[in-house]
Amino acid sequence: MKFNFKKYNTTLAGVLISLGLTVVISFVLLIFYFYIYLPNATNHGETITVPSVEGMSYDELEDFLGQRHLRYTVNDSIYSDDFPPLTVLRQFPPAGARIKENRVIYISLNRVTPPTVPMPNLIDGSLINAEAVLRGNELKRGKIQLVRGPFLNLVKEMHYLGEKIEPGTRIPKGSIIDLVVEDGGSNMVPTPDVMGYTVEDAKVPIFGSNLNLGDITFLGDTTGMEPLIVLKQKPAPHENIKAGDVVELWVGKKGTPVPEEDDEEQDNNEIEDN
Repeated sequence: MKFNFKKYNTTLAGVLISLGLTVVISFVLLIFYFYIYLPNATNHGETITVPSVEGMSYDELEDFLGQRHLRYTVNDSIYSDDFPPLTVLRQFPPAGARIKENRVIYISLNRVTPPTVPMPNLIDGSLINAEAVLRGNELKRGKIQLVRGPFLNLVKEMHYLGEKIEPGTRIPKGSIIDLVVEDGGSNMVPTPDVMGYTVEDAKVPIFGSNLNLGDITFLGDTTGMEPLIVLKQKPAPHENIKAGDVVELWVGKKGTPVPEEDDEEQDNNEIEDN
């Protein structure tokens, strides 16, 4: 009996057999691709540890990474005055990560030329404020030159590389700025009389006389609603002192006994002996 292959293919059984063969062949090809070809092509399961290149010079990267079967590319450039130019500051993946051989390490290099910033205006401000502003603008304070003037530590000039610099002039980040400040002068000012003032009220004439507030000593019982007032001040009221000097206060409730100078010295000696 002659087998009719064409007729057989048109039957339901023939269709099912054809589909089965297609599925089996596809399954075999998938197994071959994922478990034989792909692992061999990608070195499946073979990884190396990423070395640290941060702090390394750009000139050393080629040999260092090449010996470890890795490549690199410069991703961007940033600036830090703590490192020489063309030093690696950042890398990705980070040191210690596991990656395949011949993969790329992305690096950020320290710029050759630092970015510039405008010189902030420090004139007629305090030295403390000037230092804070310089740090905020990634600049450094250099030498302090004192000149005669009535205000202590008041900034009068700013110098860069030995020359006077005006506010707004663009200079490299990390630059060192020297400052010229007043020394408080030789002018003598009378100590304001703040006897009977509260501490907050006493600050106004003290600071207004270009003096500084020193130690505040509390006397007696300071609890309750009764206000605390200045019972003693040193230097005494109307005593001529140098601008910028310190005024010390003793405060307490009205009528609280105030120690004499001898008593204070004795108490200080006892503290030092202990």
